[in-house]
Amino acid sequence: MRLAERLGAVIVSADSRQIYRRFDIGTAKPTASERERVPHRGVDVVDPTERYSAAAWAAAAARWIDEARREGRDVVIVGGTGFYLRALFAPLFAEPELDPARRASLQRELAALPLGELRRWCAELDPARSNLGRTQLLRAIEIALLTGERLSDMHARDARPARWRPRYLVVDPGPVLRERIASRVDAMFGAGWVEEVQRLSDVPADAPAWNAAGYEAVRDVVRGTSSVAAARERVVIETRQYAKRQRTWLRHQLEGAPALRINPDEQGAFAHAERWWSGDSA
Repeated sequence: MRLAERLGAVIVSADSRQIYRRFDIGTAKPTASERERVPHRGVDVVDPTERYSAAAWAAAAARWIDEARREGRDVVIVGGTGFYLRALFAPLFAEPELDPARRASLQRELAALPLGELRRWCAELDPARSNLGRTQLLRAIEIALLTGERLSDMHARDARPARWRPRYLVVDPGPVLRERIASRVDAMFGAGWVEEVQRLSDVPADAPAWNAAGYEAVRDVVRGTSSVAAARERVVIETRQYAKRQRTWLRHQLEGAPALRINPDEQGAFAHAERWWSGDSA
C-alpha cells in the first residue's frame, strides 16, 4: 500500500479468494478507505458460486495492466496465490475446451478422492504435474481423460512467450510472522467474521468461495459444532501452514529470478523497496 501510494500505482490482487464478492473479513480484503487511497483490481470480481481459473485471472490481469498503463499508472501485483502468478508470467497457453456434461460427471467422481489418490492418478496420466496442488491435479486429470493428451505435453508444444517478466519483492518479517498471524486472526474474529458467515447462509454449501482458508472452521461455529476458541486455534494453525507453503513455493519459484527480500521491520526497509522499484537494487 505504501509503495503503491507513493508511486501513484494500481494494485492488482493475485489472491484467489479475494475475487469472490461478499467474502470480505475472512479473505482480508483491503478496506474501503484503502481502496480510496489506492485503486485496486482483482477484488470482488465474481459471485461466490462461480468457478474461477488461474487462466481467467491472468486474462483479466492483463486487461487491468493495460488499462493502468493507458492511464499512465504503474502496476504492483500483490498476493500469495502462486498459480495465479505463474499463469500471468509463465508462457501463455490456451487450454482446450472440454465437453461440459462429461467434465461435470468426471468432476463429481474426482471430488470425493483425497489428495494422495489424485496424485496417484496424475502420476499415471501426467507425471510432470503430479507434484502440484489439488486444483492443478484435477485439471491435469480432466484433460488427460477427456482429450487423451497430457496437459504438460500441450504446454510444451503450444505455449507462447508471456508478455511480461516479473521482478519480485518478497516482504517477510521472519519468525515474528507466527505471532502476527495469530494477532490478525484475532482481529478478524473481532471484526465480525462469525457474523459475516451467518450473513452468507444463502450461499450454497458447495460454492467455491467457501474454500477460502478458515471459513470451514468458522462455519462450524455457526453450525454450533465448534467454539470460537477452537475455531480460532484451527485457523491460526492452517494459516501458519499456508505461510510455510508460500515460503517453500517462493524459494523454488524465484530461483534465478530478479528478487529482493526485505524484512519490513528493519530500518530503511521502505527506502530499499523504493530502490528495488526503480531498478537500483537487485
